[in-house]
Amino acid sequence: MADVDEDLLTTLIDTLDLERKVALLTGAGFWSTRAEPLIGLRAMVLSDGPSGVRGTSFDERDPSLSLPSSSALGATWDPAAARRYGLALGAEARRKGADVLLGPTVNLHRSPYGGRHFEALSEDPLLTGELAAAYVAGVQAHGVAATPKHYVGNDAETERFTVDNRIGDRALHEVYLAAFEPAVVRAGAWLVMSAYNAVNGPTMSENPLLAEPLTGEWGFDGVVVSDWGAVRTTEPSARAEQHLVMPGPAGVWGAALVDAVRDGRVDGSVVDDKVRRLLRLAARVGALDPAGRPAGCGAPGGPPGAPGATAAPDAGPGTPDPAAARELAAAGTVLLRNTGELPWSPGGPASVAVLGHNAVLARTQGGGSATVRPAGVVTPLDGLRDALGADRVTHRLGARVAEGVQPFAPGTMTNPVTGGPGLRAVFRDAGGAALRAEDRTGASLIWMGAEIPDGTDHLEISLRWAAPAGTHRIGAAAVGRIILDADGRRVLDADGVLTGDHGPGAAIFEAPSVSAEVGTDGPVDLVLRFRPSGFEAGLPLAALVVGEEIVVADPAAEIAAAAALAAGSEAAVVVVGTSDRIESEGFDRGTLALPGHQDALVRAVAAANPRTVVVVNAGAPVLLPWRDEVAAVLVGWFGGERFGEALADVLLGVREPGGRLPTTWPSTGTERSVLPVTPADGALHYTEGIHVGHRNWLRHGETPAYPFGHGLGYTGWRLDGARLAADGAIEVALTNTGDRPGRQVVQAYLSRPDSAVERPVRWLAGWAVVDAGPGPATARIRLAPGALRHRDGDRWVTEPGAFTLDVGFSVTDLRARLRVPA
Repeated sequence: MADVDEDLLTTLIDTLDLERKVALLTGAGFWSTRAEPLIGLRAMVLSDGPSGVRGTSFDERDPSLSLPSSSALGATWDPAAARRYGLALGAEARRKGADVLLGPTVNLHRSPYGGRHFEALSEDPLLTGELAAAYVAGVQAHGVAATPKHYVGNDAETERFTVDNRIGDRALHEVYLAAFEPAVVRAGAWLVMSAYNAVNGPTMSENPLLAEPLTGEWGFDGVVVSDWGAVRTTEPSARAEQHLVMPGPAGVWGAALVDAVRDGRVDGSVVDDKVRRLLRLAARVGALDPAGRPAGCGAPGGPPGAPGATAAPDAGPGTPDPAAARELAAAGTVLLRNTGELPWSPGGPASVAVLGHNAVLARTQGGGSATVRPAGVVTPLDGLRDALGADRVTHRLGARVAEGVQPFAPGTMTNPVTGGPGLRAVFRDAGGAALRAEDRTGASLIWMGAEIPDGTDHLEISLRWAAPAGTHRIGAAAVGRIILDADGRRVLDADGVLTGDHGPGAAIFEAPSVSAEVGTDGPVDLVLRFRPSGFEAGLPLAALVVGEEIVVADPAAEIAAAAALAAGSEAAVVVVGTSDRIESEGFDRGTLALPGHQDALVRAVAAANPRTVVVVNAGAPVLLPWRDEVAAVLVGWFGGERFGEALADVLLGVREPGGRLPTTWPSTGTERSVLPVTPADGALHYTEGIHVGHRNWLRHGETPAYPFGHGLGYTGWRLDGARLAADGAIEVALTNTGDRPGRQVVQAYLSRPDSAVERPVRWLAGWAVVDAGPGPATARIRLAPGALRHRDGDRWVTEPGAFTLDVGFSVTDLRARLRVPA
């Protein structure tokens, strides 16, 4: 692969005056960098991830592939799956015109209360790091830059813009930085995103950790991009290894940084280094005009046809890969419990009752900046009806999950202007004059920055809704003034008001609902006028959901009806889960319990039908107090756009539920091992030190509902023995004791009870994913580089003597032991 021509970059930098150099270091807009025609530099487009590629807008008319959540990817424990995940996203980024994907999220599942838990991979630094490295390699094979984020310590949402996370030196290096190292050092990520929070004093856009270990010890030669709006000072951030401020065009560098350089407060070489890194990125993604520079400047993975570009081996650039969404969802599905109910026979049960709100309003992705607009979603109900036949599958709500106004289904809306599906949105000025009109196909609408015409006072949304006869609660979820007319009659005039503490993005993530009761005999004409409350972070923002609020007048009667439906069916599938008001960017969780009456629903259905399978549609651990009362429990996570197909594949045994828990699942959520996420006086103290996740459970001797690494399959496995091979690998003899092929994840954990330094009870040191048919099989586990070392001051050391290595199928299911010399 060709390297970047550094001499040419020097020439290009010397061509620019100080003002032009500094201008390049702040974004041109919300999603792009600045172009500089003088040196053949075009703008680079950045897009949110990490489980899809949205592009530069939330517009459903430009749909995106929606892959399963990162927690589902973490559950695969499979670097090959992570690479495929990255390859699918790299291809999608090329199709969407994005040069930079803002992912993967490499923060840890420090606590299940973390609101953005679904967006991260696991609680373990080794598992997270290995999967993140494979993801980065897959994305960058397409010439798209991956961006491990949020460096470092952004493990919760409460006060995330200002919190000072106090992390001890060993925990910082052995746990939190260790999760980032493989993606940066081995996979060679082209960007890293700095976090909003502070660590041990300085905010991360000014923190010395950007220099050491990132650009120093690790040799990172890419761009440190800020999280959006995270850079708040000029000189301290400019002197740090912070290279690109987003978004733009306004920012704290600009003229102030030019003055600081001219006054000698910031050295000019600092600016030159930042520009060099930006141009190096541009060369890597093909944003330096090939016609205007020597061919040798092309770096690995430019756009197709660019010098030095490398084709992705598994998918062509610009080719969406929806099959990946289905296969990855199955690979990450975790079978927590099975009394012999699964897999169903190939024909399936003669009748199946599918119950639950999430069966028809599936959570396929988490809320916040990770959100993309897929072309379509296969819900669990859709997937089972497609697989078994609509006549064999019935549905009942059973219990409401999503609260507030939910968007109208696309098939129920008619645009009154075009007569086609969807709605008409018109931006109007204060006098009511139309500034711009859009014909939209979805009822969840977000506009940001330049997408909002200058002079906009309010939006007018009009549609014809195919309402069933009856009484409905219709309205909007938005921050601002909402006026709604139904068939020409004023039914709602109210303000959506945010309450309590909230930060930028709350108008998207936490918008309140306002609605009114409307009786209809059939389709109704709706006109909604929305005046946003204002701008956030200095940029225009308008976000609203137009739709209906689901009302269950008698929850007990609804549960009883669901149980009766289950009693009359051969099998029952209850889909339980969370809502976008529980798991999202912007806030942490207050409870791990399932919302609403879902626990009562499960218990009633299980009592009515012994063949009850529960599917957990959540991105993070939830409490399962009924887990021993049902025939089987599957964790489908946020399963991506093909969630329902993957679920049907797993239930019918077409695919193995290949996942293992990447995070410990608590029993009550009140255990000592479950860590807090709420700061005190602006600081959050990571008092657990190196004992994160399963390490903390082992330290306290507490028993969770399900341990780290747990997961069942559709065949049995026996571990026959383990030995240390001559090449240093651990060879594990296995037997698939069943009559069908299966998958097992063989895990290796180190311990050192007699250590002279503090250590976890045991820690993950390696694993192997084994796919094998009935009979003997062999797993080869390579212990992670540095698995035996620990941090001592500013250096890494390895304690002399032997370590104990336990091998098994989870952190508590250990079946062989051997000694490993240091």
